[in-house]
Amino acid sequence: MNIAVLLHSTAGGSGVVATELGLSFAKLGHQVHFVADHIPFRLTDLTEPNVFFHKVQHMNYPLFSAPLTTLAEASKLTEVIEEHDIDIIHAHYAVPHATAALMAKDMIQTCVTCKIPGVVTTLHGTDVTLVGLDSAYLRTTQYSIEKSDITTAVSQYLADYTSSEMGVKKEIHVVPNSVDSSRFTQKANPELRKRYAHPDEKLLIHISNFREVKRTPDVIRIFAKVSEVMGARLLMIGDGPDRQDCLQLSNELHLGGRVSFLGSFPRVEELLAIGDLFLLTSSKESFGLVALETMACGLPVVASNIGGIPEVVVHDETGYMHDLGDVDAMAASAIKILQDETLHERLATAARSRAVNTFSEASIVPMYEAIYNQALQPK
Repeated sequence: MNIAVLLHSTAGGSGVVATELGLSFAKLGHQVHFVADHIPFRLTDLTEPNVFFHKVQHMNYPLFSAPLTTLAEASKLTEVIEEHDIDIIHAHYAVPHATAALMAKDMIQTCVTCKIPGVVTTLHGTDVTLVGLDSAYLRTTQYSIEKSDITTAVSQYLADYTSSEMGVKKEIHVVPNSVDSSRFTQKANPELRKRYAHPDEKLLIHISNFREVKRTPDVIRIFAKVSEVMGARLLMIGDGPDRQDCLQLSNELHLGGRVSFLGSFPRVEELLAIGDLFLLTSSKESFGLVALETMACGLPVVASNIGGIPEVVVHDETGYMHDLGDVDAMAASAIKILQDETLHERLATAARSRAVNTFSEASIVPMYEAIYNQALQPK
């Protein structure tokens, strides 16, 4: 198949999932065309066979107070369909990507020699729970979901939420995110670990885009409580609006050089592999891809018991989940895991096993392949 992928190019979960899935299809011999305003965050090697990138251009004109993203993306996508004989458009996020995909599908029908591609839309979370419910985008989001040939969601929680909160009647197929378990492994680099922690210290990790929904200051507060009872270090990976608040809070709590802010970069697997525990304090997560990648590296997870996280993290099996904002309980679980080597080993082994056996690319990619074939069936 020739597949066009519409995605956010930044470090957020939807863009990461879209890129990794596209690369998986490229490895299987399909041609994958990424369409975005910048090279996707996880697309680190454009020399990969069967992988192509098409940049969406924007027009600067005083009449428009904001970029007309949907129109520009639809125009570029139409060009890609015409030039590369696209079979499937996979839009990751309802607005603007599914909307642009539907526009392009309509526009291409004026081309007598072009095939009409199928449109698959994957819902990732905030495209429904935040953007989609805003009155400015509600009708457009509903339309984009309903008119896609097939709509998927990354968790049962998100599928149910879309149906109940948006009133969507269309069937939504649940296809969870996957992880490359050959890349995200338990193979730790001892020299890399020495860079961030002493041999007798525990290493905790958090990765996010530092938005309010991630509640990153809670991570700092949890770590402060852990530090009171044992030698430990914390890696804060990523960047975003709350980064400065976290830095200030770590100084106020006298955590000084024990917290490292490493910024945002595409390949995090080596850092995950050297950690002992992962902290996920979000107020909203429709799946929790970072938790899955962490589990594949053999780290237990302490997380908020919200959204789709319980579909990934199993309480008292691969980690512990607690009520949103319960910093004391999360810190207590972190301390419990880090002080008990037998418990840590049990949770770490189960985390790796669940990631490999339930969410491997070998299991998930065929599900999307079947959905692509279904979307290509005559209506």
